[in-house]
Amino acid sequence: MPRTGKPAVRQIEAVQRAVAVLDALGTDATELGTNEIARRTGVNLSTVSRLLATLADSGLVQHIPSTGRYRLGIRVLQLASAAREQLDVRALARPFLDELTELSGETSTLSLPGQHDVLTVDFAQRDVSVRSVASIGRNSVAHATAVGKVFLAWGGRLPDGELQRYTERTITERAALDREITQVRNRGWAQAVREREAELNGLAVPVLDPAGTLIAIVGVQGPSSRFTLKAMRSIVEPMTERAGQLGSVL
Repeated sequence: MPRTGKPAVRQIEAVQRAVAVLDALGTDATELGTNEIARRTGVNLSTVSRLLATLADSGLVQHIPSTGRYRLGIRVLQLASAAREQLDVRALARPFLDELTELSGETSTLSLPGQHDVLTVDFAQRDVSVRSVASIGRNSVAHATAVGKVFLAWGGRLPDGELQRYTERTITERAALDREITQVRNRGWAQAVREREAELNGLAVPVLDPAGTLIAIVGVQGPSSRFTLKAMRSIVEPMTERAGQLGSVL
């Protein structure tokens, strides 16, 4: 049979039933007995019992002797960790960046937080004569950019010493910055109005995992003459929605 590079159309019923058992155990992260699993999956009791024995032997399911029930095993966590490491964050985020660029008419960015900084790893631009400059690998100044403020609001740290002033609107007093960061955390998004560059405005929202940990930051930036406060407010909701969707994917 020639190879097409695509999955086969026909599926193995035993594997489908095993997946159904795992799905049942994964619902609400609960422990279930054999009878309950059979009821939820529609698979007959004897088959469920054999599937559980096989899955337990592989570590995908754990049997709890004290109750006779089952729950997901440690092997599931190991596989999930391996899958997460193989995710191409930029490829997953690219459709969202393209949508935001189309909606806003401005440059959208994807940034990843480090221990002390946050770097741009991808961006999308429209073919317009006046647009903001974004570059992969650029560090977002924590106290003077929208992306940087999101970074600080979700656990990022500022370096010691005086905060550099880039424009007349740059926040350089730490008390004032603390108040700004608290507001960012409370409302769920950050803005920077001509704070890093005199003619540049930016908006950013966090991408969070289920535990509320910051895993990425989505931003939109543009010339202040075009990406006005009104234009920025109009894109907050679409950005928040797409950041939530990206967080679910990641």
